[in-house]
Amino acid sequence: MIPSSLRKFLAFGNGVGIEIAGARGSETLRIAAVRVRPNGARAVDGFSIENAAQQPAADWGREYAAFLKKIDWKYAVATVLLPREDVILRQIAVPGVSDKDLAAAVGYQLDGLHPYAEDDVASSWARLPGTSIVLVAIARRAAVEKYQAWFAEAGVKVASFTCAPAAIYSARRLFTSEPAPALALQEVNGRVEMYGESPARPLFSATFDAAPDRAAALALAELRLDPLTETRSFHALLGADPALPHAAALVAACPLLSLPLNLLPKEQRASNARALWIPTAVAAGVLLTGGAALVAYPVVENRRYLRSLNEQIAGVRPRAAQAVRLEKDTAAARQKTILLDQFRNRSKLDIDAMREMTHILPPPIWLNTLELTRSQIVVAGEADQAAPLLKQIDASPYFEASEFAMQPVRIQTGEAFRVRSQREAGK
Repeated sequence: MIPSSLRKFLAFGNGVGIEIAGARGSETLRIAAVRVRPNGARAVDGFSIENAAQQPAADWGREYAAFLKKIDWKYAVATVLLPREDVILRQIAVPGVSDKDLAAAVGYQLDGLHPYAEDDVASSWARLPGTSIVLVAIARRAAVEKYQAWFAEAGVKVASFTCAPAAIYSARRLFTSEPAPALALQEVNGRVEMYGESPARPLFSATFDAAPDRAAALALAELRLDPLTETRSFHALLGADPALPHAAALVAACPLLSLPLNLLPKEQRASNARALWIPTAVAAGVLLTGGAALVAYPVVENRRYLRSLNEQIAGVRPRAAQAVRLEKDTAAARQKTILLDQFRNRSKLDIDAMREMTHILPPPIWLNTLELTRSQIVVAGEADQAAPLLKQIDASPYFEASEFAMQPVRIQTGEAFRVRSQREAGK
């Protein structure tokens, strides 16, 4: 995880973001170009290609090339946001799993996160920084290959296929590692799409077939945020309109500061010409040198302060250990007292159960067997009619789930029965 004090010095680059929006079969491409520098991000230009799916890819590819030529970004590569309906987004918790073992832990659970065949899946995952949550993006391989061929035919250089929630999460952390909790929404094709962050849920994303107010209330409850928390639009949350292409462009400009959630196969990913990064690398080196000098003094002071704290902790550690031992001894004594009380009460509970059974089965019913355990009672005897006995026994607060241990047998004096009941007090 990159320290927050250095993030802004690494925020340097140009990027193009493309959102595939609209209904399937009539997709519209929303495109934004953003320049990122340590002092902030600036939207350079943008445009839309309506009904791109209904046009030859080569035609709108020429429009895209003309756009890059106009802003003089010949070697720019794009980050593409796939349609929400084509991406399944899951979050899994892997507490205690190191980064070295993370791939195996995610792979073990991957088959249970989607309904597709194993050989028809493209997936990518990334741990949310500072948490035990892993964000997993899953798409059908056929859908990824369709869009891959689509952009290749248009001549568009694509570095990443990702999803809107991952792009928003990364965009909010471009210049800081801890943005404030928030909830935002947008309405798309008659549905409400929500995005939120909170201490309880590092990332929340969902769509609702409900009114915006109702969707916001459900999302706030899921995020454990104050119901009076303001719900903003996506462009208010990110400070740009359209918001999602802008977020994708930030990811394209600063991939090292973004979640590495990329569904595009590695061999198909484009990158900027390396020579273009030489001035950036030189500038970043100068900035990092200055940043290191600024950071060095606080680091030394922190180490000195930490050493002082450790000395004080060592002084109070024996008393703390004694307090822990006393607390354990107290807990053990309390548990023994509880066990003794429970044991003393058993005889009374057994006598109460026998007395209750005597009231439930008055003469001329008589018993020749009564077996009593902690959890159940079994009685056997004779009665004029055995069938009503189950209802009579279950009506008592002492017993439940009564059943015949054997079917009643007709004899000269009535019916012989054997009934088994669960003791409620024995639970």
